[in-house]
Amino acid sequence: MESIKNVELVRKANIYFDGNVTSRTFIEANGDKKTLGIMMVGEYTFGTNDAELMEIIAGECEVRLKDSTEWNTYTENTSFNVTANSSFDIIVKVITDYCCSFIK
Repeated sequence: MESIKNVELVRKANIYFDGNVTSRTFIEANGDKKTLGIMMVGEYTFGTNDAELMEIIAGECEVRLKDSTEWNTYTENTSFNVTANSSFDIIVKVITDYCCSFIK
């Protein structure tokens, strides 16, 4: 199991979509902000302020980026990028564990 050492953890959970998506924010020693979370089966739309790297740790989802008609499937050990000030639609097929890195 991969671990992340020497981080500042924000205790309060991020809870979205009536609790179907939850995450915890942490800040690495170099100042990089990330979240680790779980998405339950369902369909969601997320907006972004910063650019993001979404890494799928476990699970399966389909993603459509803003202004795209194409859906792409992501599973364990895959990732996708989302531009700043954008959005993406996601269909979670099975419970999905993820890490989101905010890129400045």
